[in-house]
Amino acid sequence: MLVHDFLAASARNRPAKAGLVCGGQRFTYAYLEVQANRLAWALLARGVQRGDRVLVHLPNGPAAAAAIFGALKAGAVFVPVNPGVKADKLNFILNDCRATALLTELDDACVPQTPWLRVVVNCGPEKDSKGQGEQSTREHANGNVALLNFAEVQTQGRDECPPPVNHEEDLACLIYTSGSTGRPKGVMSEHRNVVFAAGSIIHYLENTEDDVVLNALPFSFDYGLYQMLMTFRFGGTLVLEKSFSFPSMILRRIAEERVTGLPGVPTLFSLLFGMDLGAYDLSSLRYLTNTAAALPPTHALELRRKFPHARLYSMYGLTETKRALYLPPDELERRPGSVGIPIPGTEAWIEDDHGQLLGAGQVGELVIRGPHVMRGYWGDPQASARRFRPGPIAGERLCYTGDLFRRDAEGFFYFVGRTDDIIKSRGEKVAPKEVEEVLYKIPGVVEAAVVGVPDAILGQRLKAFVACRVGELSSLKVLAHCRAHLEEFMVPKEVEIRESLPKNASGKIDKLALNPKTPEPAVAPVRKTVPLAECILP
Repeated sequence: MLVHDFLAASARNRPAKAGLVCGGQRFTYAYLEVQANRLAWALLARGVQRGDRVLVHLPNGPAAAAAIFGALKAGAVFVPVNPGVKADKLNFILNDCRATALLTELDDACVPQTPWLRVVVNCGPEKDSKGQGEQSTREHANGNVALLNFAEVQTQGRDECPPPVNHEEDLACLIYTSGSTGRPKGVMSEHRNVVFAAGSIIHYLENTEDDVVLNALPFSFDYGLYQMLMTFRFGGTLVLEKSFSFPSMILRRIAEERVTGLPGVPTLFSLLFGMDLGAYDLSSLRYLTNTAAALPPTHALELRRKFPHARLYSMYGLTETKRALYLPPDELERRPGSVGIPIPGTEAWIEDDHGQLLGAGQVGELVIRGPHVMRGYWGDPQASARRFRPGPIAGERLCYTGDLFRRDAEGFFYFVGRTDDIIKSRGEKVAPKEVEEVLYKIPGVVEAAVVGVPDAILGQRLKAFVACRVGELSSLKVLAHCRAHLEEFMVPKEVEIRESLPKNASGKIDKLALNPKTPEPAVAPVRKTVPLAECILP
């Protein structure tokens, strides 16, 4: 099976069913299949070949769905990029993956010029083309680029699917990591990786064609992307929303569409805690899922109370494997801090720095084995070699996650922290997650983040950022709570109260925005004496 077979099979088996609901419109599987086919033929006619990269720079919607499946049907590799990405990052990704096609709502004049780009499909509102329609070309600095209009392609293309050219080991997509710790890296996902991961998750979520899934996460984020891929595979209905910014709208949509599955992130669930859910009919909800960031145990238990009829799946994953662990809902009350066991068909264990297996209660790096381990990083063999290493079977890849875990005696895993997040203060190692879990136990705390700030004496000092309902907390109250529940070296030296914390495109709290790294100077700076207080970073 190939990834684009998900849509083709649903269109064949249930053509009149609404596969997508977006912007007040309903789109059948037959309609979505034809849109993807017509786009695939247009890309092929403009020179897109098997294995070429097609960059999808679009908001969630039917055009983005057609772009993703159309690229696959043309034998190409789709590269989803958040439509809000800045020009510099868009240009970097276009050049890094040497994209030959771009689907975007950008005005033509704003499209970056790259040596490899051969076709641009404008998916924005139709404009008067003055004869410069689907057949037009524009002179770029590095050659001619065909300019197509998505709406025109849909009136002129062929309805049938192009002949298949791929097999399961071909690349299906490149998903670029957020780049918070360096330049973005493109994770190479083969068709078989995606097919296996989607099937494994569908299995433990027990999805059927009766499921209606609401997704407000961008397709550029693998958690959001897989909501569409999985729903199209099991033949359900996907309800798309633009974001979680208006939780009341999400709740209304759940009631209107009789949504059965809600994938969320901790920031969304935190917002729901302060709302009167009794005003909405949420009885259709069968399950909730959480990933992207660890769900604080207090929040997990609160979700069970707020949604007593829905099963809550706390999960852990990373782009390099899609999903790795999930906690069966029946285990939530027994192990509220756990992210569970390996997903069906995979294995996981914990190693120390010397590659030795660790036992129950010991902390080390999580290692993942299975068909969902991706091929590596695009154009970066050194980073690939560090993250993806040989397994026990010849040709097999293991994923060394870079994340610290422990497991209990029954094999359930607990996230401790990311190796590059560990804060070293006064010679002691502090996992921010441990401190954050204590902060989340304070009544009124909605969001919490702990970072390490450079300190001339301590090496790093702990600074806590807390978002709470207005007027409920003070820094002194937070510090008093920490002193009562943490060892002295783990107590933050500073606390900053905010109305909300910044988020990245994946919905995670953006710690880099809270604690930006100062770039290394190009030349040695002129030294001057300043008061000690001015040396403290915010």
